[in-house]
Amino acid sequence: MPEADILPVRFHRKPDAEKRNAGVTGRKAIIQNRSECKEDIFTMLTLEEHEEELIREIEAYLDAQFPEDAELVRQRFNCLKNFGAAIAGFPSVRESRILRGNIRNEEKLIETLCGFIPSARLFHIPTRILAARSFFVAKAHAFSLLSMLVQDRQEFYEPVRRIIFSIVCTIMTEEVYISFLNDPSLSEKVKFRLAQDLIALWDCGTDFRSVQHLPALEALWSARDEAPPCFGTMDGASELFRISIDLGDDWQEFLVSQASDEETRWALEEFLFGLSYEEILEVRSRLKRFGVSAVGSNEVRSFLGHRPCYTAVIHTDPRAIYDFYVDRRETASFRKRSSAPGPKRTLEEIYLRYRIIRE
Repeated sequence: MPEADILPVRFHRKPDAEKRNAGVTGRKAIIQNRSECKEDIFTMLTLEEHEEELIREIEAYLDAQFPEDAELVRQRFNCLKNFGAAIAGFPSVRESRILRGNIRNEEKLIETLCGFIPSARLFHIPTRILAARSFFVAKAHAFSLLSMLVQDRQEFYEPVRRIIFSIVCTIMTEEVYISFLNDPSLSEKVKFRLAQDLIALWDCGTDFRSVQHLPALEALWSARDEAPPCFGTMDGASELFRISIDLGDDWQEFLVSQASDEETRWALEEFLFGLSYEEILEVRSRLKRFGVSAVGSNEVRSFLGHRPCYTAVIHTDPRAIYDFYVDRRETASFRKRSSAPGPKRTLEEIYLRYRIIRE
């Protein structure tokens, strides 16, 4: 994409508050005092009122039409509630303990988070953190079951899909945060603050920065979910227009500030087209070689000679946006290790880093 194309056009937008509900994945209020976390621990590991109401409505529908399915739903969500209650019984990750002369506290956990690469942290972080993450995955699976059972009832299907999408976005945001802990370009002070935020998120279900940044990332993912690439001339102008029209001024400012940065442009193209940096170069090369002015979405595979390496974002399956993020993150990580050309970070990482540094 030429540098000029990344420069944003001013659009008329809805205010951010109208576009995204505050507190993605159910957090309805920002915790102002972290001493309130103990009260919120149980909220994080339970279903919210609007979720409970939706489940009751679906169960009533299934009771009348498919009673066996209704019983399956009850069993699944009872298991989920029991799972959440069991996790809540584990001690807070902030509690200070001395075990055989070894101190375990929040400061030690922060050192652990900052001292290990992501793949080596598994056996070095508290059970509560791992279990809470598993709870959100289990919650997504439970609502995915509902989505399969009510896919022909839009009044149920769309609210269920939005809940799954919000859960997926929360997990992705956590992973973007974690990626910064190994970013050599960030100061130890910033990493320490990010680690504190992660602990607050794991322990309380929310913190000031996650509430501030999560809606921005969810808005970005939602815009991409709603706007599949059309390819065309492969300059990315139409794709960028379609995702930008529903995003706020912060996104416009980000694009302007990064207009001359090649890595941002490459990462943005991957995000817009759903293709890797290498595949984008290949398609553009073939367009030029054969004198073709534009390519359709159904022709991309024939241009590449294989299926695109990144997972396609499918609106009907909210989990696909997570797979798409992981594919790009792992590929970027490989480029970084092998010093290969192309983006070394995902668009999400670049965008969130921009927001954090501005604080």
